[in-house]
Amino acid sequence: MMVHRRATGHFAARIMRLQFAVLAVLGVLITATILYTSYENVFTKAQESSLTIARTIASDPEVRSAVASEAQKETLDLPALRDGYLQHLATETAAVNGAAFVVITEDRGLRLTHPHPAQIGQRVSTEPVALRGVEEVTRAHGTLGESVRAKVPVYAPEGPERVVGEVSVGVGVQSLSDELWRSVLWVAAFALAAVLLSAWAGLATVRRLKQQTLGLEPGEIVQLVRDQQAVLYGVTEGMIGLGADGVITVRNRAARQMLGLPHRTDKADVVGRHYASAALPERLVQALREGTRTPIRLEVGANSLVATINPVVRDGVDLGRVVLLTDVTTVEALGTKLDAVQDMADALRAQRHEFANRMHAILGLLNLGQQEQARDYLREVLASGPLVSPVPGLQRVADPFLSAFISAKAITAQELGIDLRISEDSQLFAQIASARDAQDVTAVLGNMLDNAYTAALANDAESWVEIDLLSEGDTLHLAVADSGLGIAPGLEVFDPQVSTGSHVGPGHGQGVGLPLIRRLARARGGDVWIADSGGGGEGAVVAARLPAVLTDDNH
Repeated sequence: MMVHRRATGHFAARIMRLQFAVLAVLGVLITATILYTSYENVFTKAQESSLTIARTIASDPEVRSAVASEAQKETLDLPALRDGYLQHLATETAAVNGAAFVVITEDRGLRLTHPHPAQIGQRVSTEPVALRGVEEVTRAHGTLGESVRAKVPVYAPEGPERVVGEVSVGVGVQSLSDELWRSVLWVAAFALAAVLLSAWAGLATVRRLKQQTLGLEPGEIVQLVRDQQAVLYGVTEGMIGLGADGVITVRNRAARQMLGLPHRTDKADVVGRHYASAALPERLVQALREGTRTPIRLEVGANSLVATINPVVRDGVDLGRVVLLTDVTTVEALGTKLDAVQDMADALRAQRHEFANRMHAILGLLNLGQQEQARDYLREVLASGPLVSPVPGLQRVADPFLSAFISAKAITAQELGIDLRISEDSQLFAQIASARDAQDVTAVLGNMLDNAYTAALANDAESWVEIDLLSEGDTLHLAVADSGLGIAPGLEVFDPQVSTGSHVGPGHGQGVGLPLIRRLARARGGDVWIADSGGGGEGAVVAARLPAVLTDDNH
């Protein structure tokens, strides 16, 4: 594939522009951070200073006595306050500590001191929260401008049981020029040094990169990588490439996800490892070792995969092998559910035919004037229900969908000469919750019945299959027993390599998708298992548990 060069500017110039842009962004961010930090430091110092001043004044015994005395008065003596002890104390304290104001109030929030004597006797401009016995430090804008304000309660001389006033101390924060200018000078010096250093580092980096990339521009390198990625990752199937020595040379994302392999950035990545030590599925390793050419089936987690191993030979030289992986989980699950839908369709078609036959019989009796015989016939129809092939014990199944499905499977059983019945211990009074739940239930039960039919026919004795149904809240419990010969010892019927349809014979019928319905049940939080493997003249029992498929109204 040809690589087209584009005149997008010299590589060194682009590197330098990029570095200067990064430095500019960093300079702005650092400047903003330093300025913000300096600004916050000023406020922090002001908060500590105002709170210390307020606490010192509020703890003064003379202040506490004077404030308590004023708090007892109905009307304040304003001239006395403007030239009194508290006013002089507040003014001197503010001057010595550089505070913007020191305001003392009594328990009604009326000012006893203020930098502007005319404000004495008036209520404070902010909420006197310290009168509730708590301290507060805030940033506020009052009659004296922007300030950090600390409010501390003043307690009565006899103890902290009663609050008689508050001390509010404000420290002005309007002037930050000195702090900010010092910060700006430091930032400017840092930026200049960074520019000089980056210029030198940029030139050195450009020379080094040109040596390593053989003079190719970044755009050309990117195009080469894109071409490779398009070939390797443009397919949805998983792909693993192996060299002639069995070392994995490449694998795409689909293969990693299907097999649960480590990411390529991990140390345990399979690329560069021999396939035998790359933690691949054991059956795939065995097929690679034996040189298998036919597709093999893999079970990885909850997924079903089909792996095909193809040798790669060019000009008579063995270049290695390619493993192609295809995920068939969805297809198999869909096929299982479609089988259940087909069974239901057959049942509905048979019931429609049965209904038409019964209507013809009733019409014939009425045409002959046999009204009494027609009534008797209708009574029998109502008593037996709309079943094509009556199933003993079906009245214990309250759900109409499941009843119709079992009736449909009874047609198949009757054609095969098998007696299908419902266990006397069955109790299913709940209804299936939704159409999707009905598909899952019929898919599981249908496969269990198909396996049981195959097993029952393998026995020369009387053939029968029994269904056991039980509801527990919204959980459906299933069990299917048969009159077959049981499951051969050591036979893993849930192994996908066994349940392929090629092992249907004198043993249990394990060729109808037991691994699929187990995966379907486990996806819902349930399970399918062998409750009794049988043997010795007795058939097997397959059980299943399907949570959240019933309406929980049977308590």
